[in-house]
Amino acid sequence: MRILFTGESGAGHLAPIIAIHKEIKKIAEESNIKWLEFMLISSDSHFLAEMFEETGIPYKTVKAAKNRKSFSIQSIVDIFRVITGFFQSIILVFNYMPDVIFSKGGYVSLPIIIVGKIFRIPIIIHESDAIARPIDKFMFRLAKKVAVSFSKSKEVYDSPKVFFTGNPVRDFIFNGNKEEAMKKFVLNEDSPVILILGGSEGAEEINELVLEVLPQLLQRYQIIHQCGVGNYETVKAKIEKMNIYNLDNYHIFAFFKKRIANAYASADLIVSRAGANTVSEIMAVGKPSVLIPLASAISDKQKKNAFNYSESGAAILLGEKNLKPHLLLNIINEIFENRLKIMEMQRAARQMKQPLAAQKIAEEIVKMAG
Repeated sequence: MRILFTGESGAGHLAPIIAIHKEIKKIAEESNIKWLEFMLISSDSHFLAEMFEETGIPYKTVKAAKNRKSFSIQSIVDIFRVITGFFQSIILVFNYMPDVIFSKGGYVSLPIIIVGKIFRIPIIIHESDAIARPIDKFMFRLAKKVAVSFSKSKEVYDSPKVFFTGNPVRDFIFNGNKEEAMKKFVLNEDSPVILILGGSEGAEEINELVLEVLPQLLQRYQIIHQCGVGNYETVKAKIEKMNIYNLDNYHIFAFFKKRIANAYASADLIVSRAGANTVSEIMAVGKPSVLIPLASAISDKQKKNAFNYSESGAAILLGEKNLKPHLLLNIINEIFENRLKIMEMQRAARQMKQPLAAQKIAEEIVKMAG
């Protein structure tokens, strides 16, 4: 059985692929499937090597267009990237000739899906976000099955090929230990812990919001802040100039990798972007959250993710464009001043989680490959 994964090279696509890969291996072992091969085709990024070092999945990279909201000179460059990526995809897919293709969508997947359709290879796509981008909707037409993360999405697409699974979450996310986390992050039991996440690349806007009110936050809370690899030195330098007296309560990280499980375990509240993968992990660990969707996200997908999730009562949705630092501070204070509110948000988050998402998709992949 030969399985080809494809998706963009951010954590939002790679993390679910890792979760599904692990479930396929479990199914193969239980079903006594002797021959099992995997390959990933993605665009180049530093996340590929970091996230796949333990899985052993071989991967190849191809040229792909970038996500853009408007036409520019770079859009012309993208045309040449797409042409190059298409010919690279033909060679890779032909040489590998998988039994099934699993796609997380995005521009890098488009030529692979088209080539797969030409070669009559069964295709299954997973849509993480509440609503798909136009390019992903086009790929849905070429797929045999489409899995979706939000139950309402199934009603929107209204097709027998669409089925609801939730968003796959890596299993180690569930293994965070609060006692161990308190020691690892040097936290105390006296003050609530707020975990601030900006997605795999970090978020400058959230970083700036937090720094504006950091002295006030540290008077009442302990902060674990994932600011992004590219933002780490800048944020650190700004904090050093602020001369905050109780900085022992502030813990800054560029990127967590597997430490994210303990970061989740230690948190009493999460302030985060609303990427599908992050929202799914917040659901999985059952934590109350304040979601600040990326205003420039293609098709407003983060806003729709956050809206669908906040409807359950598990999160508070704040718009980035009109969000002021002290409004964020007031919202956080109001949440912690209402213990019943926190408990209701925790309960709603746990009810939303879909722990079998990776297993359901893995079962469909194996069935299609067989």
